[in-house]
Amino acid sequence: MLNYFQILILALIQGACELLPVSSSAHVIAAEKLMGLDPSSPEMTMLLVMLHTGTMFAVIVYFWKGWKRDYFQSAGQVQWFAIQIILATICTGIVGYGLKEVIEKVFMRGMAHVEVEDLFNNLPLIAGALAAVGVLIIYAGMREEKIPSQSEIQPQHSLLIGIVQGICLPFRGFSRSGSTISTGLLLGLPKQKLEEFSFALAVVLTPPIIAKEAHRLLQEHVLNDHQSALHLFLPGLVGMVFSFAAGLLALKWLSRWLEGGRWKLFGFYCLIAAAGVLLIHFKVK
Repeated sequence: MLNYFQILILALIQGACELLPVSSSAHVIAAEKLMGLDPSSPEMTMLLVMLHTGTMFAVIVYFWKGWKRDYFQSAGQVQWFAIQIILATICTGIVGYGLKEVIEKVFMRGMAHVEVEDLFNNLPLIAGALAAVGVLIIYAGMREEKIPSQSEIQPQHSLLIGIVQGICLPFRGFSRSGSTISTGLLLGLPKQKLEEFSFALAVVLTPPIIAKEAHRLLQEHVLNDHQSALHLFLPGLVGMVFSFAAGLLALKWLSRWLEGGRWKLFGFYCLIAAAGVLLIHFKVK
């Protein structure tokens, strides 16, 4: 049974890791496993989404001045920024939904009540995803100085970043920020703009995911057990407050590491974390 001390621990883990390119979801799921919780249950996936919401607000607070300076000075800037966000988000939705359908109807065919969220219980898969994004981050960090730089994000960049973000959605461990920023670095885009763009995408992506998981949770409990909605959502609301505070601190750290040229070190950390997740798998198996 989930208690508020566990929520606090998970919120701090989520807030500290969410805005770093190390997959907060992988860390939270590993912690849930060690606590004897089921990461694929509607309660846990909803809690994770609410923790993401806390860090979404942290993103808005932290990046607001930068967004205002770079994208909101004129109507033309706003329009250009909105077009890039829309293009990337459409690609994310198409790729993410397509992968969900393929996973559920092809790779998980024959399983009762199959949902892509069931993959959240698969620690070896999460470890593999962590290792994959670690390799991508290391490669991008080693190549960024050798690639011709470009000053602005163009539509073709937005499309590719959106596609990569869509690939991340079903796979916990494949860090969304790590993969999108690394993709941008390989395209020669400036780090500051990539940070702002990647986390702006997270703000746009969060509300529909909240709606999806809230619907899943309400179907599981309110319609069957007639529990109050407040009782179901209160744990997530409490966790959201703590993840907001931890997220602000994490963002400041990420910015310094990006500006200091230490991006590839996050990749080495992901490889270590992948090994740690595998150890947890064998420990709790």
